[in-house]
Amino acid sequence: MLGISTLSKKIFGTHNDRTIKSVRPLVDKINALEDDFAKLTDAGIAAKTEEFKTRLAGGEKLDALLPEAFANAREAAKRALGLRAYDTQLMGGIFLHQGNIAEMKTGEGKTLVGVFPVYLNALTGRGVHVVTVNDYLATRDAEWMGKVYSALGMTTGVVVPNMVEADKIAAYAADVTYATNNELGFDYLRDNMKSDLSQMAQRDHYFAIVDEVDSILIDEARTPLIISGPSEDNSELYVQMDKLVPELTEEHYTIDEKSRASNLTDEGNDFVEQRLLGMGILPEGQTLYDPESTTVVHHINNALRAHVLFKKDKDYIVRDNKVVLIDEFTGRMMAGRRLSEGLHQAIEAKEGVKIEPENVTLASVTFQNYFRLYDKLAGMTGTAQTEAEEFAQIYGLGVVEVPTNRPIARIDEHDAIYRTAIEKYRAIVSEIAIAHAKGQPTLVGTTSIEKSEYLSEMLSNPKTLTEIASRLRQTANNFKKDSEKESFLNGAEALEKFAKNKDGIPHNVLNARFHEQEAQIVADAGKPGAVTIATNMAGRGTDIQLGGNVDMVVNAKLTELGDDADPVQLRKDVQAEIAKDKEAALTAGGLFVLATERHESRRIDNQLRGRSGRQGDPGRSAFYLSLEDDLMRIFGSERLDSVLGKLGMAEGEAIIHPWVNKSLEKAQAKVEGHNFDIRKQLLKFDDVMNDQRKAIFEQRLEIMKAEDLSEIVKDMRDEVIDDLVDEHIPAKTYADQWNVEGLYGKVLEILGLDLPVVKWAAEEGIDDEDIRERLSEKADEAMAAKTRDIGGDQMRQAEKHFLLQIIDGKWREHLVTLEHLRSVVGMRGYAQRDPLSEYKTEAFALFESMLDSLRSDVTRTLAMIRKPTEEEQQQMIMEQMAAAGVVPNGADTSDDVDQSEWPAVARNDACPCGSGKKYKHCHGKL
Repeated sequence: MLGISTLSKKIFGTHNDRTIKSVRPLVDKINALEDDFAKLTDAGIAAKTEEFKTRLAGGEKLDALLPEAFANAREAAKRALGLRAYDTQLMGGIFLHQGNIAEMKTGEGKTLVGVFPVYLNALTGRGVHVVTVNDYLATRDAEWMGKVYSALGMTTGVVVPNMVEADKIAAYAADVTYATNNELGFDYLRDNMKSDLSQMAQRDHYFAIVDEVDSILIDEARTPLIISGPSEDNSELYVQMDKLVPELTEEHYTIDEKSRASNLTDEGNDFVEQRLLGMGILPEGQTLYDPESTTVVHHINNALRAHVLFKKDKDYIVRDNKVVLIDEFTGRMMAGRRLSEGLHQAIEAKEGVKIEPENVTLASVTFQNYFRLYDKLAGMTGTAQTEAEEFAQIYGLGVVEVPTNRPIARIDEHDAIYRTAIEKYRAIVSEIAIAHAKGQPTLVGTTSIEKSEYLSEMLSNPKTLTEIASRLRQTANNFKKDSEKESFLNGAEALEKFAKNKDGIPHNVLNARFHEQEAQIVADAGKPGAVTIATNMAGRGTDIQLGGNVDMVVNAKLTELGDDADPVQLRKDVQAEIAKDKEAALTAGGLFVLATERHESRRIDNQLRGRSGRQGDPGRSAFYLSLEDDLMRIFGSERLDSVLGKLGMAEGEAIIHPWVNKSLEKAQAKVEGHNFDIRKQLLKFDDVMNDQRKAIFEQRLEIMKAEDLSEIVKDMRDEVIDDLVDEHIPAKTYADQWNVEGLYGKVLEILGLDLPVVKWAAEEGIDDEDIRERLSEKADEAMAAKTRDIGGDQMRQAEKHFLLQIIDGKWREHLVTLEHLRSVVGMRGYAQRDPLSEYKTEAFALFESMLDSLRSDVTRTLAMIRKPTEEEQQQMIMEQMAAAGVVPNGADTSDDVDQSEWPAVARNDACPCGSGKKYKHCHGKL
């Protein structure tokens, strides 16, 4: 009997089927317009863009423009690239415009699919970002699709690392910008460290289409982007903590050597707290449990770990006054490697060597939180369905499986499981030899570089091939039926043939370091008999086309031949040659994808499998596994091993059954779920910082946009005065309980005003509100006088400069404190307290504290500003001239100038030669 959900699917179709059906009328509308747009001239196509923009400005919606815009883009692509988009490509484009992930199989033309929604959304004038996985693909796609955008009257930019700032700003100002996820994220962080609006590169976060969306939004989302710089010198604090640790006894801490963790006990906390109070490191009334103590706790924990967990000459050695780590597996020194988060500095303090400054985070963001900045987000990939839940929960993205243009003809075989890894590899080498012998192109997928190299060595060694052939013949003798013997004997025969070659079986190994080389190898992987070993299917973005890739072969030959080549004739010759090779590859069975292991994620397996059978081509895929594979061990191979033993399987024999496939998929789904939970938890912690990051970045933007910040500065000053009065003259208290002397001192220190606060407080009937008003009035008068003296424009510039400078400094310090808090808050779990809840509470308290000190520092800094003297102004002018390379008349900057007649010159005085530089930077340079 059918279940209700199964019956519903049979009658109404799946949710995906209904989604596909819903856009077919739109595709029909686009197709109906094709002839009309084909009649337009090239200028007419570009003119349509201006017409669409005008209609959009007049209130028409993007959805209403979609059929005409897509029809215009299709015609432009047909003329610029010679490519006419299929209906399935138009469908993919519609889903992207709607803010979905379009799952499209390899070879379905995703690069062209992106053009349609990009063009439609770029009509708004807000700029659209197309995100790729590496610089090579960003540049390639921008050049390739840029021809279409140019025909449509739109501009294209590409952002790559190490660009000149002006070029980068121009690239972001284009209608369409191609960039990698890393560059986009780093530019966002860099923009929010700039001090002027004109220096900011990114103008908006409107619409982004992420190519290989699963790779960028899931695989790479585990690691945040961080801009770091050297920290302030905290060496004294490391030394102080190091002196404290030897005073601890065994009752003060616990050690867990297995996880390399050490923690203070309650007795240890009490002891350390008392000692730190005595040393003056902890202020009176502050405990180790207060949020303000996070950095101190972090340092004491590191000092403890350095003493009790890291042993000299075992974990590290001291050489040339440096702490050098030792690799626990090889026993070799790891020069240049350092432990993070201050632990290396703690070991340096323990050993009494020079403490090198640790790098601190200046700015950071996760990919999850960066891409959630966009008003609309979409993505393309061949594999997203298995991670649909994560895309929906974290990014609000739906996944739509777009049908292929032609039916898939690939044969996906059941997994073959061997008892040992060596049996598996022998079977793989045999399969490669058989496929290569009959001219079938083979793509071999591995999970690591080491395994790729191991397999490559097996294929390259004639002696190894001979040994495997001999074993296959022995195994064949264990079977009575000819049909069972056949595959073993075929493999042996093919191996014996290639063992006669000096280099064994010819093959390529993908090198992930060079994207261009990677793309070339992948492009050649469809040639008859080609054998390509790829680690984690690197080189995505370039299709494996049977027979070879026409464009890449033509481009390579044009580069080689130069001006002597006839491009038109050359393309014809190459097409004819590749058509012949394609026919041979098709006859041999199409691309054979042979995976040597299953990954933790089904999605990575599907990516590899999807390389075969593009655009209706025949193909075959098979996974060869062993009980020694990582996933099989996690799955519980001991039970399976005993079952295989009872079955009496011969060496080299494999078990093949659909039940095994299902069991493996369940194991993979569990691992995927576990990894998703980890990413969700990391994101929850980062969301706390993200809310604060957005608040600070928005505040910076407002400050940069504002012409006059005097009102903001006044509000800050008034809040500082409120806090000072509340602290020293608490509400509803008697005059004899007031700390008037303390208030006088703080007013002098922060507001720079010597006011008769003590006298005011002695007046009859005065209260805290009266004193508050007087302080505010006097501070306003002083600032108005200062503004008149310095000049209004100069004062406005100073306010903006100091506000941004102080905000940036405070935010950097806050990030370090949050990192330290994050590293210790997990311990709260042992006290039955939720670490995330504790982190939220304390991070909020720290943020409030940061804002208080920000207001105080801004007020103090502006209170200290004064008009420079004439000498100081002259000195500044001279220094600016020197920095610009301008030498005043009569200045002698030569090294052989006679200094004997000069008077005694202080090192910070202007050099008597007249260069405008300080003496220490000019003729007094050491």
